[in-house]
Amino acid sequence: MDETAGSSIITNYPLISAFVAFAVAQSSKFFTSWYTERQWNFKQLLGSGGMPSSHSATVSALATSIGLQEGFGGALFATSLILAFVVMYDATGVRLQAGRQAEVLNQIVYELPAEHPLAESRPLHELLGHTPSQVLAGSLLGIVTAVVGFVIILTCSHS
Repeated sequence: MDETAGSSIITNYPLISAFVAFAVAQSSKFFTSWYTERQWNFKQLLGSGGMPSSHSATVSALATSIGLQEGFGGALFATSLILAFVVMYDATGVRLQAGRQAEVLNQIVYELPAEHPLAESRPLHELLGHTPSQVLAGSLLGIVTAVVGFVIILTCSHS
C-alpha cells in the first residue's frame, strides 16, 4: 500500500476495519438473540454481552489489519495483538464473572421483603461478559472483516 493511505482518518484501513467489525458484530447480535430467545431484542443493538463479542471483533480486526498493512513482525502489530488478548481475556474473565454476580444479587434483592430499603432498587445489568465461544466467534469475525477489507483495498489499488 502507498504511504498516503493512512494519512486521513477516512482512509485509515485499520480504523475502518475495526469499526466495520464492531458494527457487523453488534448488529448480528440482534439476529442471534432472535435465534436463541425467539424474540427480537432491540437492546442487543447497543448492549454488551451476547453472540458474537463485538469487543473481540473490534480488537481482532484492528490487530489483523495492522498486521496486514504494516507487517506482522513490527511493534505496532505486537501492541495491537496484546491489546486484543487483554480485551478478550477480560471479556471471558472479569466481565463474565461480574455479570454472573449481578444475576445472583438481582435474585437476592428480588426476594427481599417490601419494607427493605434495597427492595425498590433497580436490577443490576447481567449481560456484561462473554463465553469463550462468543469471544471466539467475535475474533473470527474481526479477522475475516480485516482480510476482506484488505482484499478490497488490493483489488481497488490494482484496477
